[in-house]
Amino acid sequence: MRSSTSAVLLSPLAALAALNLFLADVRDGLGPFLGVFLQEKGWGPAEIGLVMTLGGLAGMAATLPMGALVDASRAKRAIIVIGSAAILAASLTILALPSFAAVAVAQAVNGVAAAALLPAIAGLTLGLVGAARFDHQLGRNEAFNHAGNILAAVLAGVLGWWFGLPAVFALLGAMALLGALSALAIPASAIDHEAARGGATTAGEGHESVGKLLREPALVTAAITFGLFHLGNAAVLPLFGQAMVATAGADPSGLTAATVVVAQAAMIPMALVAAWLGQRRGYRLVLLLALAALPVRGVIAALAVHYGAAWALVPVQVLDGVGAGLLGVATPGLVARLLAGSGRFNLGLGFAMTAQGIGAALSTLLGGVVAQRLGYPAAFLVLGGVALLGAGVYLAGGCPGDIAPERSPEEPDARPAAAA
Repeated sequence: MRSSTSAVLLSPLAALAALNLFLADVRDGLGPFLGVFLQEKGWGPAEIGLVMTLGGLAGMAATLPMGALVDASRAKRAIIVIGSAAILAASLTILALPSFAAVAVAQAVNGVAAAALLPAIAGLTLGLVGAARFDHQLGRNEAFNHAGNILAAVLAGVLGWWFGLPAVFALLGAMALLGALSALAIPASAIDHEAARGGATTAGEGHESVGKLLREPALVTAAITFGLFHLGNAAVLPLFGQAMVATAGADPSGLTAATVVVAQAAMIPMALVAAWLGQRRGYRLVLLLALAALPVRGVIAALAVHYGAAWALVPVQVLDGVGAGLLGVATPGLVARLLAGSGRFNLGLGFAMTAQGIGAALSTLLGGVVAQRLGYPAAFLVLGGVALLGAGVYLAGGCPGDIAPERSPEEPDARPAAAA
């Protein structure tokens, strides 16, 4: 009886692991391959940049409503399936009809669908394991997600080399199908939907108003901190690639592939470390370590560009893996800690994602302006300094989420009653 119960309990988590592995590729659509594909179709850099920006803006605008939708819906698996199908359909539209209007609409669809996937997966995870095991499971989710990114990058590179860029579209389709099947393999009865939205355990509590939630000082402090991290981090990789190609004569395609693999490989252990620390000591140390990695990365990148040292790619991208790997767990983990009992976890996560999107969007502008006026080394130092500002905001705001959750003796093994 014990073994059969364990099998039932483990199967949803195995499906969740597969879901994170396969959707790692789907969430970003064509990713870096979009620019290459459109360039082959005769597009100019300005047009490519514009449609990518449109997709980012659509995703940013959708994060709050998509989070609210996930909170309100009991069909979280369907949201994942529909979102994956929408990204696949939009990508195939780009393949079949690479006109500006079609690509712009497809990128907007990609952005909105991707904005739904992250809160849907986070809510599904919380509904499967409960608050007591959420930190631990976040680390596993992120580890499988980064492993999926590495797998997809390697397969896309090999298939693209053998069969051309259309093979990348086929890979995306296969990943989307496997991700949808993984979502459907999670039994509906295993999901506690009240837990999935961070709802209160006592009847009549929770379900705070949206306005009150988004004025919560701790959540605002966390969102500003996340936004400042991405303001300092997002532009480092593209600027570093540009600088090394210009100053050290690095191969563009080889450099891009190497950056993806090195960073994603570093993120896997960092995600597990972040989950371990968050579960035992809260997220204060996790967030401060993520912020501390960025100034060090900026100094190394500045020195590498100044001296033309292409080997510095490894420490620069390892530190990217440290910062992004830690923050990937800290963001949903900290939001879940802050909004426990509110019934608005996924809405709050959408709020945090919006702040991150704003920071990332402004990062390329900040880095580009400084690089043009003062040079690449100065740009890296300025971007690294933004993380120090983020650490100051977090500390001045009282370090929300710095205390690990208290647990009753039965909590570590608690499961949704419906799953039994």
